Amino acid sequence: MTIKIGIITASDRASAGVYEDISGQAIIDTLNDYLTSSWEPLYRVIPDIQADIEKAMIELADDGGCCLIVTTGGTGPAPRDVTPEATEAVCEKMMPGFGELMRQVSLQYVPTAILSRQTAGIRGKALIVNLPGKPKSIRECLDAVFPAIPYCIDLIEGPYLECNESVIKAFRPKGA
Repeated sequence: MTIKIGIITASDRASAGVYEDISGQAIIDTLNDYLTSSWEPLYRVIPDIQADIEKAMIELADDGGCCLIVTTGGTGPAPRDVTPEATEAVCEKMMPGFGELMRQVSLQYVPTAILSRQTAGIRGKALIVNLPGKPKSIRECLDAVFPAIPYCIDLIEGPYLECNESVIKAFRPKGA
């Protein structure tokens, strides 16, 4: 069985073709490094419009069968940064620990990490995680939070994600 993972880039300029979406590709490259499970990205590049972001999340979770949806972009304080609001609007449960850990890790590199509002939440059987927009920050944040993601997906009755343990170790409690 091929596991489906949603990748959403929220960017007015990338969605308009002004520049290439390197952030979405950075997520795909990182997940290719992490996962030994067979997986397929369902990839979307959309403008920074809350209704569009919500629609993409709902479609990937409900119709696309994604167990994980990873977003990039739209997590800052600028007026058009609305990815966290979209995430909160479509999720039944929020998982604030993801954002807390990502900001803590990012603060080791840049003092402006305090401006980031990334978060995470559960919609049905999908975990939605908001990442920052820069490829270097994406990898740093995923390195921090990904060890908890496979077990979270287990708990919401998603597929079993297997990791390349030489790259990243998923944590599952004994007996889980």
